[in-house]
Amino acid sequence: MALTARVLYDFRSENPGEISIAENELVTLFSEEELDGWLEGENSRGEAGLFPASYVEIIKDHITSSTNNNGFSLAKNKAHTPSNTSFTSSDSHSPRGVGAGSGGGSFHTSQGSDDDWDDEWDDSSPVTNVPQGLSNVPPLYPVTSSLPARRESGQQQHQQQQAKSSATVGRNLNRFSTFVKSGGEAFLLGEASAFVKDGDRICVVMGKHGPEWQQDPYPFTCTIDDPTKQTKFKGMKSYMSYGLTPTHTNVQVNRRYKHFDWLYARLVERFPVISVPHLPEKQATGRFEEDFISKRRKGLIWWMNHMTTHPVLARCDVFQHFLTCGVDEKAWKQGKRKAERDELVGANFFLTISTPAVPLDLQEVESKIEGFKTFTKRMDEYSVVVNTTINEFARKQVTGFKKEYQKVGQAFKLLAQAFELDQQTYSVGLNKAITNSGEAYEAIGEYFAEQPRQDLDPISDLLDLYRGHLANFPDIVHVQKGALTKVKDCPKKEGDLHDRCNIISCATLAEIQHFHRTRVRDFRSQMQHHLRHQISFFQKITAKLEDALQRYDDVQ
Repeated sequence: MALTARVLYDFRSENPGEISIAENELVTLFSEEELDGWLEGENSRGEAGLFPASYVEIIKDHITSSTNNNGFSLAKNKAHTPSNTSFTSSDSHSPRGVGAGSGGGSFHTSQGSDDDWDDEWDDSSPVTNVPQGLSNVPPLYPVTSSLPARRESGQQQHQQQQAKSSATVGRNLNRFSTFVKSGGEAFLLGEASAFVKDGDRICVVMGKHGPEWQQDPYPFTCTIDDPTKQTKFKGMKSYMSYGLTPTHTNVQVNRRYKHFDWLYARLVERFPVISVPHLPEKQATGRFEEDFISKRRKGLIWWMNHMTTHPVLARCDVFQHFLTCGVDEKAWKQGKRKAERDELVGANFFLTISTPAVPLDLQEVESKIEGFKTFTKRMDEYSVVVNTTINEFARKQVTGFKKEYQKVGQAFKLLAQAFELDQQTYSVGLNKAITNSGEAYEAIGEYFAEQPRQDLDPISDLLDLYRGHLANFPDIVHVQKGALTKVKDCPKKEGDLHDRCNIISCATLAEIQHFHRTRVRDFRSQMQHHLRHQISFFQKITAKLEDALQRYDDVQ
């Protein structure tokens, strides 16, 4: 017999697998057994999925011993996840891809290209031990195979058991939501445990406009030289090598694109609420063509600029290893292993964050987050409009404008040829001047074809980079929203829960603040660059036309 429940409070779904329910609505339950604080059923609109058990009251004639007078299931009857439940990863729709620790850009390992792993890498890594008692149960959040299993003390196990059995804070049953995968939920529930060295501390300070990352006292930049083509296996395999020279060492190191790819994956896993800039796209064919090499280098320069100016990313160990480790293969592999065994990922990342003494107002935080969501959506929409418009304008300059100016120039030259049929000496100067005007128009046509590389393409490159950041932030915001929702759903105002939510809030707002500051810096600089080149471009055209005009002064 199907069970019916009356909805006590409105609930709006935020993750795949959840359904929205409204106060006083009657819903059908598939089972009265809770799954980590959630029930599964069907709402009045025929939508099936999950909703919080504490939001409904079960209606039935006979109250069994498993429920109290209010219809809430007792904690001792909390159901475990069935062993036959299908846990299929839904990362195909997540912007950050498999293994993503946060809201970062799409990361796809290359297949069948020069950027694949090969025997240069030390791919051997210890298999992670399966935690005791969980061998037949899917992990609650992704476990990175390169991370060694940690033994917990008796006290830690007791504390975690209490957190798991607590009825005050329900666990999200959707184990593939960003809030869960990022480790945000585990941290909020007090399940994070790792030793944090002083050098790994990340400070959030209260600035003029709110929380912000503490600035790096030793800023640096890094140049990327034109890549060189290298070969191995006696010339059977080729690849491009980029020379990187950071200013704080002034020592050049050589890196392939796959090294950037590996670094990106480590950073995404390491920093759940930091927007790691996306790398330029991969390409299976034409990797050694000049245009592609030039475009990729420009993209890597933008990427490197955003990395070195981020107060947190710039000084993290794995990035410093990437920038400073030279030709010593043993040292490189040691640093690589260390990064892949880093324990301060996922939930443990939040343990590294130090916040201002005065906690944030969570209502104000929620308001700022909602405002930022609106901003990013609008910026993303209009970035597409700008990109489409300038690309179309560039196409017209390269093809249409060039062709039209050259047609005018050729027409003037034909007129001069006709005038040359007049053998009079006083006509010679005019004929030459008209021919020169035709050549000037042809040259101007070439100017138009070359100009987009100088002032329009850089804007398009910048917009591509920021579209990557904009793709990262929904996941980052989702972690923050998940934390706020947990706090709201908690009947008892637990101090530790609020403190941990405050840490996530401070980190999220600090990253948003950094994004805005960097955005203002980049677009100000790029628009100045664009207008300067536009002025120079039209001055060049003006000079060409003035020279053509000068030729007529010599006509007698």
